Amino acid sequence: MNKNTILGWATFIMVLMGLLLIALGIFKYSELAGYGFSAVGIGFFAIAWVFNALKGRV
Repeated sequence: MNKNTILGWATFIMVLMGLLLIALGIFKYSELAGYGFSAVGIGFFAIAWVFNALKGRV
């Protein structure tokens, strides 16, 4: 596996974890903790976006 493949897998895993955290925030923790879970999920999306932008440049 080269660096681009690893960054691709990291992006995929980060997107899945972001979706999972947002879903937990919406469906399981509907009180105040849900906002935190959703905010962290959006942060995971931001990091996945950076990983995707780095593909081919590292």
